[in-house]
Amino acid sequence: MPKPTVAILGASADRSKYGNISVRAHLKQGYEVYPVNPKGGEIEGLTVYKCLAEIPPGRMTRISVYLPPAVGLKVLPEIVARGCDELWLNPGSESDELTEAARAAGLDPIIACSIVDLGVSPGQFHD
Repeated sequence: MPKPTVAILGASADRSKYGNISVRAHLKQGYEVYPVNPKGGEIEGLTVYKCLAEIPPGRMTRISVYLPPAVGLKVLPEIVARGCDELWLNPGSESDELTEAARAAGLDPIIACSIVDLGVSPGQFHD
């Protein structure tokens, strides 16, 4: 069975930020992790993709969002085009407008912390 995949929008090289903790938590739980940040570069030894379209083809198991709601709205068409089984809007990334737009686009966003869903506490990743 192939590994589950996750694109982390708003991935960060800063280990104190949730966009980094999520990368490490998903790796620890056996996910194939695709960090996405327009700056590119490398996070936790992984290539950072500047946008969802740069990730190798294939439907994502989950897309986890760590972006301000206004930025989330801008990338929503990319998320829809990419396709995913689960769209996670983590605390701080959600807004009524984004949730409605995602639903209108046929997605069923999960408004919760994707790190906690993995069965791990974000606190255990703080250095």
